[in-house]
Parts: sequence; C-alpha cells; structure tokens
Amino acid sequence: MASQSNTIHVVNGYDKDAYTYYPVIVVGAGESGLAMGCRLKEVLGFDQFRIFERQSGLGGTWWSNRYPGVACDVPAIFYSFSFCPNYKWSSFHPPGPEIIRYFQGVCEKYQIVDKIQLNTEVAELRWLEEEELWEATLQYLAPGTGDLSTKERRKLIAERGWESVYLKEERIRAKIVASAAGGLVEPNAWPDTIPGGEQFEGKIFHSAHWDQDVDLQDKDVIVLGTGCSAAQLVPTLVKEPYNAKSVTQLMRSPPWVVPRIEAPFGEKQWAKWSPRIFSNFPILGQAFRTFIFAMGEIDYWTIFQNTAMATKGRKMREGLMMKHMRKVVPVKYHEILTPDYGVGCKRRIFDAAWLPSLNNPKIDLTTQPLTSLQPRSVTLGPGRTYPDPKDENSKAPTDEVQLPADVIILANGFELTTWLSPLKIIGKGGAVMQEVWDSRGGPQAYMGTAMDGFPNLFIIFGPNTATGHSSVILASENMVEYSLKFIKKILNGDVQTVDVKKEKEQAWTAEMQEKLQDTVWHSGGCHSWYKTANGWNSTAYPYSQVDYTLRCMFPKWSDWNIQYTTKGLIKERIKRTVKLVVLLAGIVGAYYIRTDVGGTLMRLQIMTKLYIKLGLYGLLGLMQKGVSRLPD
Repeated sequence: MASQSNTIHVVNGYDKDAYTYYPVIVVGAGESGLAMGCRLKEVLGFDQFRIFERQSGLGGTWWSNRYPGVACDVPAIFYSFSFCPNYKWSSFHPPGPEIIRYFQGVCEKYQIVDKIQLNTEVAELRWLEEEELWEATLQYLAPGTGDLSTKERRKLIAERGWESVYLKEERIRAKIVASAAGGLVEPNAWPDTIPGGEQFEGKIFHSAHWDQDVDLQDKDVIVLGTGCSAAQLVPTLVKEPYNAKSVTQLMRSPPWVVPRIEAPFGEKQWAKWSPRIFSNFPILGQAFRTFIFAMGEIDYWTIFQNTAMATKGRKMREGLMMKHMRKVVPVKYHEILTPDYGVGCKRRIFDAAWLPSLNNPKIDLTTQPLTSLQPRSVTLGPGRTYPDPKDENSKAPTDEVQLPADVIILANGFELTTWLSPLKIIGKGGAVMQEVWDSRGGPQAYMGTAMDGFPNLFIIFGPNTATGHSSVILASENMVEYSLKFIKKILNGDVQTVDVKKEKEQAWTAEMQEKLQDTVWHSGGCHSWYKTANGWNSTAYPYSQVDYTLRCMFPKWSDWNIQYTTKGLIKERIKRTVKLVVLLAGIVGAYYIRTDVGGTLMRLQIMTKLYIKLGLYGLLGLMQKGVSRLPD
C-alpha cells in the first residue's frame, strides 16, 4: 500500500514510470462536478483536486445543448445551487447561455476555475489493489473534438487517424474519484433503419450538437422528435434570425404538455422586481424556492404513485391538459396530440410556445414515419406511428408523401440507459462495472452513488436518482453532501478505503426495481427512455425527494465496508467509550433519582463522578494503546 499525502504532486520524478498524484479527481464539469468542487472547498476546506472535462467548456448538458430556444423549463430560482443561490435571473425561465454564465460565476466565486481542465477525457479508471489507488487514463483532445459525440469521434478516427482527435495520453493516480459524468451526454444516433442517409445532400445533425454555421433562411427543415428539446426548438426556427421556409415535425407518439408556470405578476414585473426584492431580503427568495420545492413534492404524491389519490390526480390533470391543448392548437391535430397513456409515464413537456406555434402555417406536425431519404427530399409513410394504423376510425394520414428537405435535425433524445459510457471502470479483481451491471440485470448503484468492489468511487447523479418532479440540481447536491461524509474521513486519514457491501447494494437495487413497478413509469402504458425493453428502470427514484434528502443526511454506516487506519480506529474507540460513559452515567443517574427522589442526591453525584473517572481512565488507556501502535 502506497503512502500518499493530501497534496497534488509528481511521483518518481523523471523516471519512465513517473505519474502525477491527485488526492481527489472529479470526472465532468457539469453542474454535479462543479457542485463537488465547490463543496470540497467550502465544507472540507480542501483544494487539492482536479476536475477533468471532455468538452471545451464547463456546464455539461448546458454546454452541449446550444440549440435555438434552449431554456430552463422549471423556475430558475429552483435551478441553482442552494449554497450559491441566484436571485438576479433575467426571467422566470432564463435561456441556456444565462445558465452557463451562472455556472461560470459560481466557479469564480469559489475560486475553482483553475481546478477545471477542459478538453480532457477520462477514458478509463482502474483500481490498483496493492497501492489502493485509482489509476486514471487521460486522453487530451484536439480543441473542439471533445464537443463531438463518441460515435462522431470514432468515425473521425477511422477516417483520419487517432491523431485527428487525441493529442496525447497520460496516466495519473488518485485516492478518491467522483464521477459526475452525467446522463444527457451521448445523443441518439441517426436511425440505421432509414435508407438514403449517404445520398442526402443537406445537413443532418443532432440538436445537442447544433451546427452553428448552418443557414436555415428559406430552407425546408425536418425535425425528428417531440420531446422537451424539440418543443423549445421548433417555434424558433420560423422566426428571426432563422426564418426557415417550412418546418415538418415528426412525432412517434404525443407527449403530455403542461402549460409552463407563469412568473408571478407577469414576466416583466418579475424581471424588474424579483432581483431587487430577493437580493435585499434573501429569506424571501429561500421561502419562494421552498414553495416551488413543495409544489414538486405534491406532484410526486398526486401523479407518480399508484394510489387512489394519484389515480384521481392524474385523471384531473389529464383533463385540464386536454382542455388546454384543444383550446390552443388547430382541430386537425387534436387526435394525434391526445396521449393513450397516463401522465407522468414519460417526461412531461412544460410549454409556453410549442402548442401555440402549431397554428403557424409554416409548421406541420405529423405521425407518419420517415422511411427514406433522397438528395433533396424525404419520404414519409406509408403508414403512421400514432394512432394505431389498424384504427379504422382514425383520420390521421397514412398515405406516402414526399417532402422537400434541406436540413434534418435530430431531436430524438439521448442514450440514457448506458450509464457512464464511454468511461470504462475496472474495480477489484479486474471487474468491469458495465459487465457487473449486465450480470445483475442492468445499471445500478447503492443510493445511486456506490458499487461494491469499486472502493473510494462516488457516482454523482447515478442510476435511479431522477425523481421526475424535482430539480436535478437538488438531487445532485444531496449526492455530493452524502459523498463528502465519506470523503472527509479518507482525507482526514481516518479511513483508507470505503465501498458498499455487496448484499446491501443488491438489496437496494431489488427495492428500487420492486417499488418502481408500483409507479406510473411502469403502469402508465407507455414506452419511454426511463426503462429498457426488458423493463429495467435505471433512471427513476421511486420515492420523494424529501425521502432521498433524509437518506443522504443520515448514512447507514453499517451498509459499508470501512477500512480504518490506526488513527481512525483510535478515534472510533474513543467515540464508543465516550458514548458508553455517557450511557452509564445516565443509567446510574436515573436509578438514584428513581430510588431517592425525596432525599439527597449526594450519592448520585459520587457515583456519577466515579463512573466518569473510571471511563476516563479506560479512555486514557485506549489512547495510550493506540498511540503505541502509531508508526514512527
């Protein structure tokens, strides 16, 4: 076992086996990775860490998704760190660039900008059992290539060679690794089942990797998808400065669309007064943030559970959303925009612009499938994806149609069931995390944070941590605070390694999968990215955010394998002795109070002092014994 300090340093100098040692490394500079960096400094007073980010900028999914119209779809006062709230948002639902500026401001405030290393991919983590350290393989990327997807980088390597993507490779070592790789990382690729992609002469790209050079002026645009990104994107394409000639949106099945929460007193008044009020009276900002959190928790109880109350709540909300949709959109879309599954089964769309935009003659919505591509056109149909083609009463079109197309935009989501990909993690005994998951049924982690056999590794926002009703940032903060309780012990020298017990991880996962069966994600009658084809749900957390917060506040230490150092053992024994002394004193005191309530308490005082003295002697003996075991 190698002895390492809590400082970043180079080991073995100029030798060929030299490496840089980091006490802590963080994978990813999205909101979770930034939260970990800030809290390491603020809570532990520790700054000997490095955050490695594959992309050319910080912000994670907000850096990737720079499509027109990108914005926060929940009130932004709730989409900011609790330890660094922002009360000066320009609007109730600010645009993506403003969120990036907020993250940049947080990094500057906590002075971690110099701790972030961009254009650097952590390709592999390997546990070194003898040294009890993680060896990380870093790949330094050519500027901009880190913003490409894994598939795009592999294609570039196949065409131009390894050097077209990577500049060099380095191996470093670390005692602790926090993986904040995130979920919205790898965009879904072009569907292989659709022929003609190689002959299409226009542009094809994913909304998460927006082509900033594309000119949409007077172009015919095809958009695949009707998820949250598409709902923000489509209305903007026919407006300045894009001015597309036409936009045809292809929908596989309709989403449930919730009218977006409006700013209190209107957007203009909110933008004018909320920064002044909340900045001068932060308690009001905290109260409003708590109110929004509480409303989200009510959603959990009235939408996502399979209870009589939730069933009634879903029916009521579905009725309101259908009424809103029929009031806003043209009649020709009513049928295809009426879902046949329960609200909450898929991610809801919080919308202010998409449904109204369907009144624009330049925008057309269809459920006819894309079947082939030609040089300057696409073919839709024959058939339809919704409603069921066998439904003879449906008026939705099924006849084949050919449409002009200059640009195709994929807004078809992300690969959310391939957690941590493409990062390869090799733990004890050479176990590969992805292979362990496959052998156990699917991606999983105790508390969404830890896997047995992978010591000193903490996953931030891992499997089964998304609630569907609350802020992602809040969930990430909970996991960061939870992980810090263990990291603190390691950095203080009290603990050498920690990893969750195998039986506890498996019991946790079994509970997650069992409880999820009794939620709308599994009983709502839909196909969604929450679960795989075989029904494994590695995305959702089946309980409330309050429940998860409490679990993170009070770890079950007995669920973990904790390898204490000599110093740590002494501390633990001292704690136990003190607890025992206090307990004995309490028992003796209670006994004498009970037997001699009306008399003097002299004997109680004498006996209490005696027990305390005996306890202190025992404590002193343990300390002497522990000190004698310390290395010179």
